[in-house]
Amino acid sequence: MPDNEFTPPLPLDFDLSEIEQDDHELEGADGPCFEDHDEFEVPIVPLRSVSQEDRDAYIRLSLVNGIGPRMLAALVDYFGSATDVLKASQSQLSKVKRIGPKLSTLIRDASRSDLHERVYEHCLAHSVQIIVPGDHDFPRLLSEIADPPLLLFVRGSFEKRDAISIGMVGTRHCTHYGRTMAERFAKGLAMRGITVISGLARGIDGVCHESTLSVGGRTIAVLGSSVTDIYPPEHEELADRIAQTGALISETHPFAKPKAGVFPQRNRIISGLSLGVLVVEAADRSGSLITARHAGEQGREVFAIPGPVTSRMSKGCHQLIRDGATLVCDAEEILEHLGPLVEGVDVCEGVQIKHPAELQLNEMEQRVLQSIASEPMDIDAVVQSSGLPIPRVLSTISVLEMRGLIKRPSGRSVCRI
Repeated sequence: MPDNEFTPPLPLDFDLSEIEQDDHELEGADGPCFEDHDEFEVPIVPLRSVSQEDRDAYIRLSLVNGIGPRMLAALVDYFGSATDVLKASQSQLSKVKRIGPKLSTLIRDASRSDLHERVYEHCLAHSVQIIVPGDHDFPRLLSEIADPPLLLFVRGSFEKRDAISIGMVGTRHCTHYGRTMAERFAKGLAMRGITVISGLARGIDGVCHESTLSVGGRTIAVLGSSVTDIYPPEHEELADRIAQTGALISETHPFAKPKAGVFPQRNRIISGLSLGVLVVEAADRSGSLITARHAGEQGREVFAIPGPVTSRMSKGCHQLIRDGATLVCDAEEILEHLGPLVEGVDVCEGVQIKHPAELQLNEMEQRVLQSIASEPMDIDAVVQSSGLPIPRVLSTISVLEMRGLIKRPSGRSVCRI
């Protein structure tokens, strides 16, 4: 995040029941939705190198209605392992903060429930992976947020280049202007190698996914429903296309009934997977503002597209810009504003990206940059490694320096930032 760190506040009278929600949310059906608590002081530790028995126990607990990331971390910390949590008696479970009679009963029942087996069988039949924090393909960015998902159901697959991604969100009731901007930005980002992440809802979300696919880009859809129970139903064909080249993901298991609370909850995953979130078009009480708030709290960049001052669907974006979000007019401005990556990302053979702005480079600029090491090296060594004439190398070095991708410790040496 830049110095002017952005944490967009919602109005004091902001009622989640009043936000512009997906139609699925408005149905208000009951079903699984965890309630977690900030008061747990136990850090959420990724699951690594554990036995299959403990992994199965972890997943069983993850499927318990009422258990979230912090509560499960507290349980594992208290008992030592997920397997030991399932073996604990109700009286032992009640000694853990926030575990009352109802939840302790659900935990005890989890060891005898067939839900775990039914979920596994369903996922196997529908080519759905179950991944947990610590798995090699669990997104690093997502594992670093304060409340990462206990598990993810994935149709499709993640790729290393998905570490360079931007979330795009907006209203279901988009105007012609909003649709045009969503198409322009999604295509612009996708053509530069950025993975576009959205929520598969009607309106802006659907436009972002469609536009990304139209130029051969990668897109990831984060669902509030199961990855095998697509909502809205008219996006089933779109979901299938996304799964073929990208991924559909959800923390909702296949047999969960829809519940309104999972939709604001899933927004933290959209922002958590992204380097930054772009709000395309949003009313002043849009659910997109929740995603922007999550992004700010997670240390992600927040971008917003300005719209007509007379348009109700632009009020949310204008509010974000007023509160510190970055106003952007094209995809290049987003890349220029993003900071360096925590670790390099291999986008193709022999090319590792350390800064999103590198995706804007032409072939010669990329060739010179890939010849420059992280440690200071003589310019003659860069010339030799790149195989380009000295004048071209020198002029390209100047361009790379202006873009903030390299620095010159001395007159004759350069290094990557």
